[in-house]
Amino acid sequence: MTGGPQILHVAGLHGCGFYKRTLSCLSSLNLLFPSRLKVVPHEFQDRTGFREWLVDGGFRDHFKTDEGKSHVASPVVWFTKSYKEGDPDPADIEKYLGGHDAALDWCRDFVKPSSESATDGPAMVDDGHKADHGYEYDLLVIGGGSGGMAAAKEAAALGAKVALCDFVKPSPKGTTWGLGGTCVNVGCIPKKLFHIGATMRETMNVDGSFYGIATPGAKVDEMGQLAPTEMDMHWGVVKDNIQNYIRSLNFKYRVRLREKSVNYMNKLAKFTDPHTVELVDKKGRTSTVTASRVLVAVGGRPSPLACEGGDLAISSDDVFFMDKDPGKTLCVGASYISLECAGFLAGMGKDVTVAVRSILLRGFDRECSNKVGDYMKDHGVKFKNEVTPAKLEKEGEQIKVTFSDGTSDVYDTVLSAIGRHADTAKLGLESIGVETNPKNRKIKATFEQSNVPNVYCVGDVMEGCPELTPVAIQAGISLARRLFGGSKEPMDYVNVCTTVFTPIEYSCVGLSEDDAIAKYGQDGVEVYHREFLPLEWSLSSVRQNSNAFTKVVVEKSQEEKVLGIHYVGPNAGEVMQGYGISMKKGLTFKELTDTVGIHPTSAEEIVTLSITKSSGEDAAAGGC
Repeated sequence: MTGGPQILHVAGLHGCGFYKRTLSCLSSLNLLFPSRLKVVPHEFQDRTGFREWLVDGGFRDHFKTDEGKSHVASPVVWFTKSYKEGDPDPADIEKYLGGHDAALDWCRDFVKPSSESATDGPAMVDDGHKADHGYEYDLLVIGGGSGGMAAAKEAAALGAKVALCDFVKPSPKGTTWGLGGTCVNVGCIPKKLFHIGATMRETMNVDGSFYGIATPGAKVDEMGQLAPTEMDMHWGVVKDNIQNYIRSLNFKYRVRLREKSVNYMNKLAKFTDPHTVELVDKKGRTSTVTASRVLVAVGGRPSPLACEGGDLAISSDDVFFMDKDPGKTLCVGASYISLECAGFLAGMGKDVTVAVRSILLRGFDRECSNKVGDYMKDHGVKFKNEVTPAKLEKEGEQIKVTFSDGTSDVYDTVLSAIGRHADTAKLGLESIGVETNPKNRKIKATFEQSNVPNVYCVGDVMEGCPELTPVAIQAGISLARRLFGGSKEPMDYVNVCTTVFTPIEYSCVGLSEDDAIAKYGQDGVEVYHREFLPLEWSLSSVRQNSNAFTKVVVEKSQEEKVLGIHYVGPNAGEVMQGYGISMKKGLTFKELTDTVGIHPTSAEEIVTLSITKSSGEDAAAGGC
């Protein structure tokens, strides 16, 4: 490529699905190839204004082709010679492209492999790295979580000289942990293990007797049934076993870094210049280390509860280490972290309340999120809606919480899960000019590269990155291969599967129904859906109202491209993973329903969908 980016303008109506689709495609290319393309949108609120500008105002008369001079529909797309702010300048028109179809055809041609595009790769800035750079390391990784370790090991395997420094700052409650980052120590792993235990207990208590499972000597009643078996779950036992397992992982991570020839340093890092980092060990001794390239992968930490007495609350950094049984618990927030913690605590038999400021699971599909909430209510979790804690105060061994609506209650534990922020405040990023988002302290980056060319970032610390462990791992590996392996492949952040491990699990990939409608318009989207009773719940009379649910969101077109798949039910993560591959390959609804399901499973419900939401038919499934 030579010269600057192509300047492409797209004008259309606010509510037009064709305009939204065209703008979405072009904007995605703009994001991926900022050095090759600049997209300038011009949105009109009504058809009259659009026509007055395009037709009556004579803008189209400046196009050189007859097709352009007769264009009347939304959208209209054209090239200009230069980029200018404000209203479109007809004097700057270079070439008329066309409408929706022509723009999408151009997008397809733009991304087709060619001798030029095959070698371009991501538009990364030259960071000045040379074989004889003179620094101690080719790469210094700050942060020993999933993404940092993955990048360090991959770079070392590709021949780079790599060091990794990691130092866990204690939580406000004094909790600390070992190598491995949030996921291993205070996130995915302990959360999932507690969830598994709570689910086992519920299964035994609710379903066990219907499968004939009982304690020795149990009697069958006159109806031929067994009384439910009430199982208890001991906090101390499960907590200690989980922590012992995690400590074994901490040790294995250190061994693997050593095996990969990565120099691990248990020290706190701070930039003094773009290539120099000051290190402080646990005894306060300082040293410095230099590197040609530096990768920031420090992840995030929970945001504190900002109310009077908020320091009495614990966070997800603390709950998995509690020696004392949490007892009656208030979970503050409606994020997936809050709901997952509320779910496993309730599943263990605790008295649990969730304080919800606005909506459950912001950013996820609204219908599915509400189904998760309804299930949790039916299984003993209490919700206080449209409230926030106004004050926390000690009342003996308990904590009295006064809410914003004037009500109050006392709890043994208050767990705050209201959000997270990047752990970059004391890294010294501002001293070297790295741009961050002041609201969440995340680093602004393009293709994991900050505005300081030799400073990179992956994982939760990067602005706009999904806060998921597998994303950080893949991004770290992808970046290492580009920096030291000659790869041109960027990290693909689109169509990433995820699962919320609430008492009824929720997994998804692609767009929510709400986001699809916002992107393609109400008339541009169709939804296939179904409610069903999972086979494993079918014997229990207690489960008869606990339906699972799935839906597939498609683009309303001849191909019916699948935009999103959603599933609420047992084993959601296991169900969804394979569909992620299909989504990356451009799955259509016909291809989905042409697939033969595995019977009898919950997963087959997705490939046998036939009822559309627009038909108004009952989505409840019956029979085999």
